[in-house]
This record gives sequence, C-alpha cells and structure tokens, in this order.
Amino acid sequence: MPPTLEDAYVALEPLHPEHVPALEAAAADGELWKLWFTSVPAPGQMTAYVEKALAGQREGRMLPFAIREKRTGELVGSTRYYDIVSDPPRVAIGYTWYARRWQKSHVNTACKRLLLAHAFERLGCVAVELHTDGRNLDSQRAIERLGATREGVLRAHKRRPDGSLRDTVCYSVLEREWPDVSRWLELRLARLAG
Repeated sequence: MPPTLEDAYVALEPLHPEHVPALEAAAADGELWKLWFTSVPAPGQMTAYVEKALAGQREGRMLPFAIREKRTGELVGSTRYYDIVSDPPRVAIGYTWYARRWQKSHVNTACKRLLLAHAFERLGCVAVELHTDGRNLDSQRAIERLGATREGVLRAHKRRPDGSLRDTVCYSVLEREWPDVSRWLELRLARLAG
C-alpha cells in the first residue's frame, strides 16, 4: 500500500474509489471540467478517472493521491506522480487540481513540498519534472513560484480533452537544488498558512 504523505496542512492519501464522491464535489467548486486546458473529469466521470489512475499505479507508471486539507478535513483535489523511471530515478508531478476555493492558498505549496521531499528523500530521485499546458498561465506561475526551472516547451505534445493539441511547458527541480527549494517552500508555506 502506498504511503500517506502528510504535514500540518495537508494529507496526500493514496487514491481509492471511496474518494470519488468527495472528489466530484471538489471538482464542482468552480466547475473545473470547463477549463479546457485541464484534465479534471466532468460530472459522472470521476469513477473512470480514478480507475484509470489506479490502473497506472498497478502498472508502475503512476502513484495517485487524493488531497485532504487538514484544518477542515475536506478532500480538496487530486495529484499524482507519473512518468516514473527507475534509471536514473525520476518522476513527474502532475494531474494536479484543486477546488476553486483552495486555489492560490497554502494547499499547492504544501502538496508540492510533500511530493518533492518524498521524491528526493525517500525515493532517491535525481530530478522531478512538472509539466503544464502552454495556455495555463496560472499553473506556470505557480510552478515557477515553487522554485522549479523552466526547461522548455514540447510543441503539439498531446491532446487536450477537447481534442485540440496542447503545447506542454516543462519544468524541473534537481536533487542538488532540493535543499534550497525546500527552504524556500518552508518560508512560503509559513507565509501562506499564517
């Protein structure tokens, strides 16, 4: 069973079918499926979304989580490791979304700090990647605020849910950069959650 990653702010619980109703409610806060550059499932599609993520976990390609905000106990979104590679060890963090009222709060910083710490300190990764849609400027700014380095753009990289082609903006954090990024995230989290 994958571990639960947690701190004083959030708990990243291994994704489970029992999370579906609460995740549907979280996605409804802001009708997130209407954002054409995200992969948030529309009403009635959360079960298939969770099943696909768990299939990726069984195949060793993904490790998905449901995000619980600790003060309220509420499930507020989902995130995962994907593109898991063993040599050299590296992962990508993505498929991340939050209910609208938790966007631009302490939640994203807390989640990314936990995921990066686990990747570098427990999994022994040499690098962690973060990818986002070229049109998702909010996501790009959020990734840059984490201290990740912009690597470049993969043009016409994959299809969006609506079938259009997406340019993927690629970022990374290297193992040697983690101590400084970790300190920055601690300071940022104290400010956001204070």
